[in-house]
Amino acid sequence: MTASKFSSTKGVGFVGLGVMGRRMAINLVKAGFRLKVHDIDRVSVDSLVAEGAEDAGSLAGAADSDVVITMLPDTPDVEAVIFGSDGLASAMAPGSALIDMSSISPIATRTIAARLAEQGIGMLDAPVSGGFQGAETGTLSIMVGGDEELLERCRPILAAMGKTVSHIGGAGAGQVCKVCNQVAVAINIQAVAESLTLAKKCGVDPQKVREALLGGFARSTALDLHGQRVLDGNFAAGFRVTLQRKDLKLALETGSATDTPLPASALIQQLYGILSATGRADLDNSSLALLLEEMSGLRAGGDG
Repeated sequence: MTASKFSSTKGVGFVGLGVMGRRMAINLVKAGFRLKVHDIDRVSVDSLVAEGAEDAGSLAGAADSDVVITMLPDTPDVEAVIFGSDGLASAMAPGSALIDMSSISPIATRTIAARLAEQGIGMLDAPVSGGFQGAETGTLSIMVGGDEELLERCRPILAAMGKTVSHIGGAGAGQVCKVCNQVAVAINIQAVAESLTLAKKCGVDPQKVREALLGGFARSTALDLHGQRVLDGNFAAGFRVTLQRKDLKLALETGSATDTPLPASALIQQLYGILSATGRADLDNSSLALLLEEMSGLRAGGDG
């Protein structure tokens, strides 16, 4: 679907131009949407204006849109931007919609959606998977919670940023899907790290082990992409440790609220905590392998 099929008189607002948000916003401009952007980082705003977006100037300026997208680090950030002093909710018109594409608490999301509904504002929670590469190429997987009719109205916007747009259920369902995704990702990365570390410790070429495993039942995206990162020793951030740790925290909070035990997630969240505590919060989430190699005596502690 194209921008021409989205009925809008005031365009789309976009708040949050970080590593992911900036790339997603550029794809909306390329798709032909009138885009008004806002971020506390002036450089990020200027870079989007250079790409053809408009400078919203403030949250109120971004809120003067038919649809507003937020792409922010964590739950408190989203709550502050929406309901804080001069926040989006104070300026958005009844009948408009907010799409939160951040990865935040499913429980908080339901509360946010209910509060916005009281003002006649629709909401979709639409977190993403696919990393900055997917954001750059417009091939993200987008997991959507909220009203299905509202999703269909907003689908052209989401389709400009993602290859797959899946309606998961009601308010908060998209965020539930995202924490499930992050649990699966983290456990897969841990499995890859353990497998390759064991191979090294046994004196067997881990590259050959990876190639063999890719041909069998152990094949996974984590083994393919993150396995190669581990072999290359390339832990430059794609998806940072601090964000993976935060997402597992959200999963554990959701598990606690629903009496769902997540023992593997709890262990891996602690391992990411060790990486953070040892100055490696900004490494890629595949750097779990560093800890295992250190604990196995394959590298000096802290040698990242």
